[in-house]
Amino acid sequence: MTNEIVVDVMPRGLVSAIVDTKPFDVAKNLLEEAGYHIPCLEENAELRMQEGENSPVCNLGNYVSDGILYVPQKGIFWTPNSPIMKNPKQATQCHRDRSEFYLTPEQVEESLVDAVKINSESIPTNIFGENEFTAKVFGKNAQAYGEFLRDSRYKIQEMPIWLVNVSNKPFARQMWFGRLGGRSELNDGNRNLNDSSRVRGVKRVA
Repeated sequence: MTNEIVVDVMPRGLVSAIVDTKPFDVAKNLLEEAGYHIPCLEENAELRMQEGENSPVCNLGNYVSDGILYVPQKGIFWTPNSPIMKNPKQATQCHRDRSEFYLTPEQVEESLVDAVKINSESIPTNIFGENEFTAKVFGKNAQAYGEFLRDSRYKIQEMPIWLVNVSNKPFARQMWFGRLGGRSELNDGNRNLNDSSRVRGVKRVA
């Protein structure tokens, strides 16, 4: 007897899930145990374009795997090598204790590999493919994501970046990717890893 049920629409591209009721370290572990990984900005932008502007992934912000480094005498950097991703329990506990996640010299050096210096200025969406920062963090999706923001119902002309000041000791925060209604802003998570923060996980399917 032949199978009468035919699956005629298969999952494709990126599949996603969220945990929004747990601290960052717990949420990260739950997602990874289920076969997901926390997306970088490039993947998260791809997922938003895949799902469309009315989807939950566009209407809700979430943490991404990218990190922000605050380094005395050097400045503020985006890094694809977030030390928080490697030390989620320690970083979450620091925020629970109302402290920054301070870095050792070795952690700073490791995290600065492939890092890009940033500032808190807004970046016009029509130059995402040309701007050094957005071209790096959004990768192959940079220009397309800028167009996606401009063409959305929000008509986003600039993407804001919100940061704090460098202190006398190096520390890291985890990057937050804001919802479209907030102009897709990027910020440093406001030292809230211990709260019930929204963490998104993705996995790629054929």
